[in-house]
Amino acid sequence: MKRTPIFSILSLMLLCANICSVFAKAPTTPKILFTSTRDGNREIYTMNPDGSEQVRLTQHPGSDLQAVWSPTGEKILFISNRGGERDLYLMDPDGKNVRRFFKRKTKIFRTKPTWSPDGKHIAYVNVQWNSLNSDIRIARLGEQEDEYIATGWDPAWSPDGTEIAYSVDQPFASQLTFINVQTRAQEQPIPKKALIWQYYPSWSAVGDRLAFAGNKHPLPPILDRDLHNAWKAKQTIYIVNRDGTGLQQLVEEAGPYAQYPAISPNGDEVLYTQEIKGRFQVFKVNVNSGIRTQLTHVVGLSLLQANAGGDWFDPAYALPVSPQPQLLSTVWGELKRK
Repeated sequence: MKRTPIFSILSLMLLCANICSVFAKAPTTPKILFTSTRDGNREIYTMNPDGSEQVRLTQHPGSDLQAVWSPTGEKILFISNRGGERDLYLMDPDGKNVRRFFKRKTKIFRTKPTWSPDGKHIAYVNVQWNSLNSDIRIARLGEQEDEYIATGWDPAWSPDGTEIAYSVDQPFASQLTFINVQTRAQEQPIPKKALIWQYYPSWSAVGDRLAFAGNKHPLPPILDRDLHNAWKAKQTIYIVNRDGTGLQQLVEEAGPYAQYPAISPNGDEVLYTQEIKGRFQVFKVNVNSGIRTQLTHVVGLSLLQANAGGDWFDPAYALPVSPQPQLLSTVWGELKRK
């Protein structure tokens, strides 16, 4: 059968798309992912660690946010409502080849994704609106089934793959918790008397420290709006050793609350989001000197949500493509077979 020119063109386009996907390249220099509304709605951007070269990756009228680099930098996992519900999507580092993580549509609300260190699994939060519960689940890349692991928020996978740090809501408190992926044993190394509220953990590349958001003040009566707003404004950024020692406050409480910390791969700097002049912006703070740098300045069209979030990638700290025996894919695979 003689092929038409249109058929040939379509075949070439599909071939090009497949080749481009196969040869998607990780960044060769350090890059930061973040979300911005500067073009009218939430889209995902990259920038250099000094805030230069801010480039838009996603191009969709839906909201795209919470982007995180795969361990090798060859994929980006993010959240979008472009399909009608908030769900998980993958794309290449240049923003191309966008596809759903899960093929089937559901009415659940997925958020807060994190990668396993070998890049073969993810963890995320599954929000059940009918009960207001939030389950942390893990799933294997390319498969459609997931597994419940804990109840909580803000999962962050440890660099050695053995545990996940997350936040657990308690009566008038929230505590940073570590769960062993194999044994499901849990640990809460930071006592509530030191810090009542603990959110958004982020691991250093070697797994010895974590950055997180926290508030050391008791919750005032919620019905008193002024007192509640004053309490919320005291939420700020901390860093701590894995064993709970060496707790250090990185950002002063004065001013609007700080959130969404992300520690740099070398552990020297921490990204965070804070309101300034009525809009959220992305900052970084040096762990040793305390010097703070504002990385974004563009004002978005949406109230408050100008620029927010952040996730680092540095090729110097990228894991090898081949899995290592101590990483999670082996541990969790053995666990599922038992």
